Amino acid sequence: MTRLWLIGILFALELGHAGGQQTGSAPATAQTKPERVKVYAVGPGVTAPVLLPLDLEPLSTEKCKVKQDGKVVVSLLIDATGLPRNIMFLRPVGSDLDRFALTIARADRFNPGTFEGKPVTVATSLEVSIRACVDASTGSAGKVAPMWRLREAPRQKLGKAPNPPEEAVFASSSASWKESARAASRSDYFGSSVIAPVLLYSVEPEYTNAAIKANIEGICVVSLVVDAEGVPQNVRVLKGLGSGLDKNALEAVKDYRYLPAMRDGEPVPAVITVEVKFALEESPPN
Repeated sequence: MTRLWLIGILFALELGHAGGQQTGSAPATAQTKPERVKVYAVGPGVTAPVLLPLDLEPLSTEKCKVKQDGKVVVSLLIDATGLPRNIMFLRPVGSDLDRFALTIARADRFNPGTFEGKPVTVATSLEVSIRACVDASTGSAGKVAPMWRLREAPRQKLGKAPNPPEEAVFASSSASWKESARAASRSDYFGSSVIAPVLLYSVEPEYTNAAIKANIEGICVVSLVVDAEGVPQNVRVLKGLGSGLDKNALEAVKDYRYLPAMRDGEPVPAVITVEVKFALEESPPN
């Protein structure tokens, strides 16, 4: 099994926060004939997949200054060869711990489930409990980025998948979300075969002191790509408010989590625009 490099994982944090209502969107993958597979749920005649132990590098004994612990639950399909496919959030935590959990889930390997003794694709849920350290690392360009490492091996537990599909198309790994995003022709249209991303988790953006003093209210319009796992990517401000609110809107959007867009049963990246609303609280009457 390929050794899992989880001791030091660098995340390029080019995410932003997706704040309120979705105002426009577009599917973002090349049009190819999808190959559909039958999906099974554990039950009569269907055995459950078995999670194999991770092949981890030795865990570092370096003292941990910043600890990040959490539990992330995802849904996934485990194909007939034991590979995890179509990983999506069920219960995210709304931080980069979600991305760490996705890294672990992608590296997992399984003995596949079977139907009448034959390996098949089985839908399941996966709970990933993480105890991690977050250190700072400076890259060759001098940019500081967080580096995550495990304090102990992740604890994982398979469970029942909610509402498993009868059929599915495995998400393509041949094109990145950047390539897919460039393929989007309009930002205000979804084809009839595409279901828009669904917001699972959001946070309120923070006000700045400068904006409070200037009594600034309004909407910051943000463009982003929701990737095939439901994580915001390539977040940009289309219409800003200034006074530090634009930056805070982006910082809020990076913690949003989605169910990804679906095209004919396949999770695909999609370009969307969202509105992040800033409104000052009214002072209570005397």
